[in-house]
Amino acid sequence: MIGTIIARKAVRNAFQALSNHDLESFMAAWSNDGVLTYPGEMWGSGIFTGKPAVSEWCRKFFEQYPKIFFDVQQIAAEKIFAFTGTNVFMVHWNIYLTNKTGREGQNSGVSVITLQGGKVIKVKDFVFDLGENFRLNWGA
Repeated sequence: MIGTIIARKAVRNAFQALSNHDLESFMAAWSNDGVLTYPGEMWGSGIFTGKPAVSEWCRKFFEQYPKIFFDVQQIAAEKIFAFTGTNVFMVHWNIYLTNKTGREGQNSGVSVITLQGGKVIKVKDFVFDLGENFRLNWGA
């Protein structure tokens, strides 16, 4: 249970790092071969494999959105008694952002985060609204 509490705090800190454009802190938790899967059908969508690819995705995300605020609603752990740093977390979040053209937007989603040995090996994002608003915010 203590391991899960510590991991939940680390997950909150990761979303705070994204809100602060703190790439170094965010990427510190990733394994070298971690995988990010992001939904949609525009330049930011797809499967990004390896720490350099995920880092580059984040860098472009920060460029697209000078203002980002993640409001973490809930964090659920698959194994509440995990001690080894290996677990799966589901994070329900709201995001408020302003893109580089000044367009404001908001969305909600869920990130499924898989940790192994205390490092992120996989993140799969599920975004509530992939429609017109989503595409316009991404500049698509």
